[in-house]
Amino acid sequence: MAAKPDWLRVKAPQWERVGAVKAILQDLGLNTVCEEASCPNIGECFQAGTATFLIMGPACTRACPYCDIDFEKHPQALDPSEPLRLAESVRRLGLKHVVITSVNRDDLEDGGASQFVACLRAVREHSPATTIEVLIPDLCGNWKALATILAARPDVLNHNTETVPRLYRRVRPQGDYQRSLELLQRTRDLAPSVYTKSGLMVGLGETDEEVGQVMDDLRRVDCDILTLGQYLQPSPKHLAVQAFVPPEQFQRWQQVGEAKGFLQVVSSPLTRSSYHAEAVQTLMTQHPRPPQTSEVKP
Repeated sequence: MAAKPDWLRVKAPQWERVGAVKAILQDLGLNTVCEEASCPNIGECFQAGTATFLIMGPACTRACPYCDIDFEKHPQALDPSEPLRLAESVRRLGLKHVVITSVNRDDLEDGGASQFVACLRAVREHSPATTIEVLIPDLCGNWKALATILAARPDVLNHNTETVPRLYRRVRPQGDYQRSLELLQRTRDLAPSVYTKSGLMVGLGETDEEVGQVMDDLRRVDCDILTLGQYLQPSPKHLAVQAFVPPEQFQRWQQVGEAKGFLQVVSSPLTRSSYHAEAVQTLMTQHPRPPQTSEVKP
């Protein structure tokens, strides 16, 4: 693997605080994408008392060559106790904003939508003041499943495009760029009160023009929030980094994204999809979405 430049170094966290968060997660038997996907910001986020919960087990049904989540394990049956355990963890950690994500569960008819709904409802019941972001897979284009999740009223629906269309066959072979855009468009149409969000990894061989085109495509489906971060190779068996993008370029992309109309652009080498996700609470005050005038019906 290529040597990382200095700007990708992270500060050592206060392990006492990190250990306290890990203890709660272990006590309740919960997974986090922070740990399963080897996120470089785990120390910062755990130190701040935040985490992105990974529901439906750590085993994924897809084998994306950039991702460190395990695809060789057999997916587990859904655990009916998981939503309550997650809600208890949110309560114990005192989270003001929580991100709930999952592996791809293409083995399930609804892609796991029912488990997202159960987790949303449990957190709402036990921590009603907590805002909730769901980071969902593409559900294999099951739009009824998407409507089921939206009917549970998340505050933010996040679905990552991950890379530019030209690189999909190599980077995200089981994904579909147009399907991801359609998911975000359908979310906007079905639930105008929900903020939509998407993210891109860079450093995989994309051009600046292609990044700009993805931004334009996301704005065409009225996506509110964009994250941009450097791809880091988890191990020698994963896709190699083609370029380490300097911080100055991320700053330029942030300016470009804001000029294109995104309400919020989080862009830096270490940005990940859930990085500083709690900032959406400020956005909700400054740029409220239109109220939901009708019930979302699956």
